[in-house]
Amino acid sequence: MEESGRESPLMSHTEKRRTLMRMSSNVHDELQAFRRWLKWLCVDQSNAWTSCLSWFVFIAMTIVIPAFSHFVLACTYCDSRHSRPYDAVAQLSLSGIAAISFVCLSHFVRKYGLRRFLFFDKLRDESEIVRKGYTKQFNRSLKLLFIFVLPCFAAESAYKMWWYGSGGTRISFLGNAVVSNTVACILELCSWFYRTMVFFLVCVLFRLICCLQILRLQDFAQVFQAYSDVESVLKEHLRIRRHLRIISHRYRSFILWSLIFITASQFSSLLMTTRPNADVNVYHTGELAVCCVSLLAGLLILLRSATRITHKAQAVTCLAAKWHVCATVDSFDTKTPASDEQFIDGASGTEDSGDEDDELDNCKFDPSYVYSTISFQKRQALVTYFENNRAGITIYGFMIDRTTLHTIFGIEMSLVLWLLGKTVGIS
Repeated sequence: MEESGRESPLMSHTEKRRTLMRMSSNVHDELQAFRRWLKWLCVDQSNAWTSCLSWFVFIAMTIVIPAFSHFVLACTYCDSRHSRPYDAVAQLSLSGIAAISFVCLSHFVRKYGLRRFLFFDKLRDESEIVRKGYTKQFNRSLKLLFIFVLPCFAAESAYKMWWYGSGGTRISFLGNAVVSNTVACILELCSWFYRTMVFFLVCVLFRLICCLQILRLQDFAQVFQAYSDVESVLKEHLRIRRHLRIISHRYRSFILWSLIFITASQFSSLLMTTRPNADVNVYHTGELAVCCVSLLAGLLILLRSATRITHKAQAVTCLAAKWHVCATVDSFDTKTPASDEQFIDGASGTEDSGDEDDELDNCKFDPSYVYSTISFQKRQALVTYFENNRAGITIYGFMIDRTTLHTIFGIEMSLVLWLLGKTVGIS
């Protein structure tokens, strides 16, 4: 039997709509605070005015200010500690990834709308557990965003304040050297914060959407403990696979271009710092190291989120096979109910129930369900379907699973550790 208070993930469509009525578009919904935050970040494009402002701030923060800093404020006649031979690759890396993120985010919001893009319009069809879990993840997403950005911003701020405070530039474009340095430092930090925040924002939103699908998969796994027919299970799984294909289609360009661009940035940084005449020390390459670590952290958010949801989706196959085996064995067995319960609890892997990575595989079956009237042929057809229709996040047909993650992580981490070893002495 199901736990009291739990809604069946296969409840009728009318009942789900009656449980939670939501409007498809409403500026005063649960996304109101998030929309306000997007306006402060100047990435909101809900109307013509905010769109113009958003593009103006984007051009200023990603093109004008970095170019002004590199070509005008760079000190070519200063001492060796204040020269910036790697400033170009750092600025291009941040501006490039920010441009990719901004264009993709603008396309998402303009084409789908914020509610539809974040699947809030689909929550009426989900159970109460999924809705509460997704709302909790949504409220936590902004905190997670700042957890990744603020440490890197603190390191960047310390470097910029040292560079300007110790005489990195002597150009008094405002008539006073102190005021000019203060304004230039603030503008550079705002530009860095904006570019990094836009990139991490798209990454965290992707992680949020993946969390919703993981919650749905965990809720879907409960159908193997309840009385439900194969047709209902199949329809629910097809709905989940359709949403996974939608996510893959929307994010595949961003993930692919981010992977290509960040890898190219790491290679460029590595080649520049390993030249025979390269003067590598923490004063010259500190900013480059912070930039590379930031980009790699965002990329890992994308890949780990995609890998987790692929792993959860494929774990359903193991769960269905276990359910099929238990039902088949007990159909020909005459053991007592006590021994039935002991067998099924043992098959469910209760000793590993605390393993977060195997939540779907740790579902305990209801002993009374093994005497279901579902035929062997229907159960076998369902298991065969799961085996030949593995769901997950794909990039133009290539599945992002743990093998892919390990390969990419090994390459990227090797580049970053090599770069850190050349810059700050980490080996």
